Amino acid sequence: MTAQSRPEPTDSAALQLDAYLPYRLSVASNAVSRLIARAYEDRFGLTIPQWRLICVLAEDGPVNQSALVARTGMDKVTVSRAAQGLAKRHLLERSQNDQDGRSHVVALSLEGTRLHAEVAPLALAYEAALICGLDPSEVALLKRLLMRLQSAAGVLAGERSEVG
Repeated sequence: MTAQSRPEPTDSAALQLDAYLPYRLSVASNAVSRLIARAYEDRFGLTIPQWRLICVLAEDGPVNQSALVARTGMDKVTVSRAAQGLAKRHLLERSQNDQDGRSHVVALSLEGTRLHAEVAPLALAYEAALICGLDPSEVALLKRLLMRLQSAAGVLAGERSEVG
């Protein structure tokens, strides 16, 4: 299906919210995000967007904010606010982008790197607790299916040209 060929509406009586996959995904995502957000906020004073930026910068190294938007799937304003909050806490550093004088490159500071090393084990522990009732093969399948759903959503939105 291409971005130009949108699905046709079907019988609205067939929609049952609890069986509707986009609803189930959203509710599950919100529940997991709330759980983890409380832990990050209470223990480390981080919002979820701030934690995502820290993780991306820890994995990818210095990048511009456009790359952060693309990598995190968050909008520009959310990324900008998260970066500003992290900069105020001296968890990231901004420098002029040598390739584009209009943008900045952001990187974790030493303090940001230390915080990542402290928070990452907690993140992994939450993940382990969430998936403890699943077989490793189910976890692998779930991850593959979520990537395919994300790709399909991108195709339908006209962001990508093919589903992987």
